[in-house]
Amino acid sequence: MATDRALARRRFLARIGAAGTLLTLSGCTKLSQKPWVANLLGEVEKLTLRAQRLFAGSHALAPEYAEADIAPDFRANGTQDPASDAYSAHVANGFADWRITVSGLVEHPLSLSLAALKALPSRTQITRHDCVEGWSCIGKWTGVPLATVLAAAKVRPQARYVVFHCADNMAAAGDVPQFYYESLDLLEATHPQTILAYELNGAPLPVKNGAPVRLRAERQLGYKMAKYINGIELVTDLSGIAGGRGGYWEDQGYSWYAGI
Repeated sequence: MATDRALARRRFLARIGAAGTLLTLSGCTKLSQKPWVANLLGEVEKLTLRAQRLFAGSHALAPEYAEADIAPDFRANGTQDPASDAYSAHVANGFADWRITVSGLVEHPLSLSLAALKALPSRTQITRHDCVEGWSCIGKWTGVPLATVLAAAKVRPQARYVVFHCADNMAAAGDVPQFYYESLDLLEATHPQTILAYELNGAPLPVKNGAPVRLRAERQLGYKMAKYINGIELVTDLSGIAGGRGGYWEDQGYSWYAGI
């Protein structure tokens, strides 16, 4: 019964959180750019964040599923291959030279190889991916809790957000590169189910799903779960990064908080 109530709360919060994004997806881009609408959506986003943490708790777990629920082919969202020369070279050598840096407001900056990441304590979880486009898919993810990596880097007290820098260039050919990025606040970043995933369904992460490492933040919609991660940065605020709204799609008008 308690589980049913928790799921009902999550669905209710998801409907609220999707409201701002749907204005853009339903062809209301111009409307969503009007100051009064933008202010309204900002208030809805804050309400959604407060509501989730009030009803669900700051570290309440997202539902986990059984092996029988796993989709035979996990559907990909967003970029399915960065396709740059540098990324293709990494694919060719099995990501042996891939590095994830941890920088910004930390006492001990890190540069972790894929092998080093896999040597850390891992977590496996079977969870449902909910895409803002309206589809869902269940997969089995293995990776390192982000909290473990942040603890090793020793986050400074003034840090408030974790920014994920990625290898997929979202700009059109010939334009100035615009690499995908996302962010979480420290509470969501240290959630037990927030992991740097390197395996999907018991095998190395496929390219279409974000190889070699992607974020899994199981209480968020899919666009928050950055793929092809090569940098993690701790910051006080988000205003000086790219468009200043905390993520590639957020800079296009999506809500920063995408809790479900």
